[in-house]
This record gives sequence, C-alpha cells and structure tokens, in this order.
Amino acid sequence: MPIRTDLRTSFDRAVRERLAGEILGSPITIDRAPGLAHLPITGRLQDETLGTLRVALPGRDRSLCVPKTGLEARLLLEGREISLRGEDLRMRPEDRTKRLLLGGSRRSP
Repeated sequence: MPIRTDLRTSFDRAVRERLAGEILGSPITIDRAPGLAHLPITGRLQDETLGTLRVALPGRDRSLCVPKTGLEARLLLEGREISLRGEDLRMRPEDRTKRLLLGGSRRSP
C-alpha cells in the first residue's frame, strides 16, 4: 500500500504560504544532490517540473537540471531562507498551491 504524506506537516504555515506562491526566479543554494560533485551550487531557480529543478548559474550560458529526488537546498523567498528537501517538492508545480495550503496528500514512491 502506498505511503500517504500530508504536506501540511512538513512545513510551518508561513513557509507553506511562501512555497505555495511563485518560486521561479528565487535565489537557490544546492547543498546536496545525487550526481553533483562540486557543491554547494548557487544560482537562480529558472524552471520546475514534477521531478526536476532547473537552476541558472551566474556567469554561465547554460543552466543546470537537478533532480528533486535526494536534493537538499536552501531557497530565499521574501527575504527568508527556507531549507528544502526535494521529496517535499516532488509534485507538479501547478499542484503545489493546493497541496501545501489545502493539505492535499500525495503518493510517495
């Protein structure tokens, strides 16, 4: 039977409200990610999919695609640094608002 995770318990209310809004363009620091050797990596969150984050790196033309699975990062939103685990964000970006604010659950792999 799949494990059900209530995302309302993963973050406090203030953090859920920030994450439920727009996070693209926010500064991000990746502290741990599978397959990346040179850490930490700092950049701006450029795009998000169900399973990945795309980070624009300063001074480089190309961006870095990082899987959410196994990710540990810090995101700066509205002047507050938020610690993230990729598994907590492993959802479609368009579903994040209702899951974080309304408490919808999701299946965990």
